[in-house]
Amino acid sequence: MFGEYLNRFVMMFVFLVAAPFIGGLLDGIDRKLSARMQGRKGPGILQPFYDVAKLTQKQLLAVNKFQLLMVMSYLFFVMLSGALFFGGCDMLLCFFSLSTAAMFLILASTSTHSPFSTIGSHREMVQMMAYEPMELLTAVGFYLATGTFRVLDIVKADIPAILYAPGFFVGFVFILTIKFRKSPFDLSTTHHAHQEVVKGVTTEMVGIEYATTTVAEWYENVFLLGVVALFFINSNPLSYLAALVAVAVVFFLEILIDNTSARVKWQLMLKLAWGVTLITGGLNLLILELIQRR
Repeated sequence: MFGEYLNRFVMMFVFLVAAPFIGGLLDGIDRKLSARMQGRKGPGILQPFYDVAKLTQKQLLAVNKFQLLMVMSYLFFVMLSGALFFGGCDMLLCFFSLSTAAMFLILASTSTHSPFSTIGSHREMVQMMAYEPMELLTAVGFYLATGTFRVLDIVKADIPAILYAPGFFVGFVFILTIKFRKSPFDLSTTHHAHQEVVKGVTTEMVGIEYATTTVAEWYENVFLLGVVALFFINSNPLSYLAALVAVAVVFFLEILIDNTSARVKWQLMLKLAWGVTLITGGLNLLILELIQRR
């Protein structure tokens, strides 16, 4: 029992230490692949780390102290979500913690009087309405496929969850485009500052505040890709290799979609997200319920 708890704490510690570096590298790879798809050379893979280091050296010009507190709370709850997940805890708790983090980001944005931040905050809440149902259904899908919400027990299952929950996997990958702030669903903020909402929820964040939100996004991306991997991981050691391949394919697919799609209106985003949730998640849920009743 002690060894199990020790391993869980070690995994939490590894995530907290390694996730920013993995997330930063993924961000650099994202930029490089996007540049190649657009016929450009692009920045170096380590450029995101240089950008964050430069932001930390800038003067802090926060609109108020409340904004800085909310940004730090946003980072804390994102880190908590990932630590709970990689520590083998309840998936519902992980997703609820992630939703709490998103609310702190909205509070940080609305604490300013910038019209761009206000628009970004409203769109961020609309995005939450779009992806939250599928997030919760994903946790339910893991429970129906493995009989538990605990990540530690899910990875010990004899059969990977993807075999029982392919619909939940498709729906989750779909909402990742929203979570990763990729086109066509980058409504609240975007990695391309020339677009019409400027930087949305992060418009008034400079220096250490913007660096904090960037690092928080790195933590969140690693956590979300971990959920993708969880669909394929089971008691077979070779499943980790399959999970790694799946994560790489999904990551590349998100970059491809980002570079081949134009931003849509929030009404269409809601219709698509809820439609995919209903069709893929709802149908998979119905099938699993019928199988269990038999």
